[in-house]
Amino acid sequence: MFVVYMILFLAGFYLFGLAFTVTSMQGLVFVLGLLLVSAALALCLHLPAAKERHHG
Repeated sequence: MFVVYMILFLAGFYLFGLAFTVTSMQGLVFVLGLLLVSAALALCLHLPAAKERHHG
């Protein structure tokens, strides 16, 4: 699962940089990058804790 988190995280940073080079919809591209980074961090922190709760 770490690979999935890392791909989401790096794709979000790629979109941050891409937002400064596209000619239209810069805000949308930046917000999508922000959402990808946020999702990667949220999943990385939440899913291991949820997995531990179900062992029992």
